[in-house]
Amino acid sequence: MTKLLLVGESWVSSASHFKGFDQFGSVTFHTGADRFVQGMERAGIDVTYMKAHEAAEGFPYTREALEAYDVVMLSDIGANTLLLPPDVWLRGQRVPNRLKLIEGWVQDGGGLIMIGGYMTFQGIDGRGRWHRTPVERALPVECLPHDDRVEIPEGATPEVVQAGHPLLAGVPSDWPYLLGVNELSARPGAEIILRLPGDQGGLPLLVSGTHGKGRTLAWASDMSEHWLPRPFLDWPGYDVLFENMVTWAAGPS
Repeated sequence: MTKLLLVGESWVSSASHFKGFDQFGSVTFHTGADRFVQGMERAGIDVTYMKAHEAAEGFPYTREALEAYDVVMLSDIGANTLLLPPDVWLRGQRVPNRLKLIEGWVQDGGGLIMIGGYMTFQGIDGRGRWHRTPVERALPVECLPHDDRVEIPEGATPEVVQAGHPLLAGVPSDWPYLLGVNELSARPGAEIILRLPGDQGGLPLLVSGTHGKGRTLAWASDMSEHWLPRPFLDWPGYDVLFENMVTWAAGPS
């Protein structure tokens, strides 16, 4: 059974409510991976879902702990969460650099997937901060040095570049639209599997590659709203596509 560590895809929102003279605040917690996790569990993939606030302390600090997984998927979580755990941020202590740990693990055969969003790749206002990190070196794409979001309110339907690639095995051809991506540049030697239409920039959408002995993938859009709208989430190809990503990144069984 393929073991996947999904990191990120959660956030906390704080709101202020005004009702005439009176006001009050509320805080809500959100998860963006429920649809994904359900699909992967149906496919028989063993998913450990480490939410963003848990990753600061919970993401592995050692190679031995990381070896418990076949694939690490980073989704909508900034590099600072792994660079600034409480021991560093609050207590001024030294800890292993987990971005270097990820790269070394991939180099030796681990599978790495980065999913797009407002805090992955470079993200909104450049705050994802994955550009020029060891993790970026392991990916099949390069990040822009600034805000890389491409919002597509009119929708964009993916175009297939390599129809025979294993990542598209069993995926229906009736692709639904998506509403945004991170703008990325494929590295030399990487394979662009999907892209946006030419009249919307032809930007890479799904890119595969290798780093040492490991396999790496970049999916430039999201795994849930808002960049993946309800028609994409309800599409029969959703589970097949993401299952293919995970099993391909894990490497030959």
